[in-house]
Amino acid sequence: MNPYRILEELEDCPVIAAIKDESGLNKCITSDIQIVFVLYGDICNIRQIVERLKAAGKTVMVHIDLISGLSSREIAVNFLKDTTKADGVISTKPTIIKQARELGLFTIMRFFVIDSMAYENIKKQTECVHPHVVEILPGLMPKVISKITAQTRVPVIAGGLITDKEDIMDALGAGAVSISTTNQSVWFM
Repeated sequence: MNPYRILEELEDCPVIAAIKDESGLNKCITSDIQIVFVLYGDICNIRQIVERLKAAGKTVMVHIDLISGLSSREIAVNFLKDTTKADGVISTKPTIIKQARELGLFTIMRFFVIDSMAYENIKKQTECVHPHVVEILPGLMPKVISKITAQTRVPVIAGGLITDKEDIMDALGAGAVSISTTNQSVWFM
């Protein structure tokens, strides 16, 4: 995994398809979107999901916290790396991000920004764990995105509740490197 290649992909194609079911997987495979966040699956089918996306030429990030049957322990990262060809992982858990980075996977640490304490938490966690990218949810907060991009040196992805081109432009204008969304109509804007 080359983190610089993935960072370039994020900048070149700022809309990320986040898939939560087979319908999204099928639609994503036929799209021009390069980067895919897998937000569903279990230990029995995650390999096949990733294989289908990789066969379509996609860069695949698996939200490890959402894969049924995997624990929130570091060994789950080893399992994912050994059984799939995923390019990286998404997680809210620092130990998972740290393990994934040590194993050479691209890392995206997800944060839910629900109050002002989130700013300090994001700063502290990124300095401690060193994810390649952070994803903040919800992604509809240009002022918050600006503040987070100013306080961290880690690229920011804005995710959640993005429904139209204006949302995309606001997030990118505030400093996000890209946006992620399960809203399939946004994938084709």
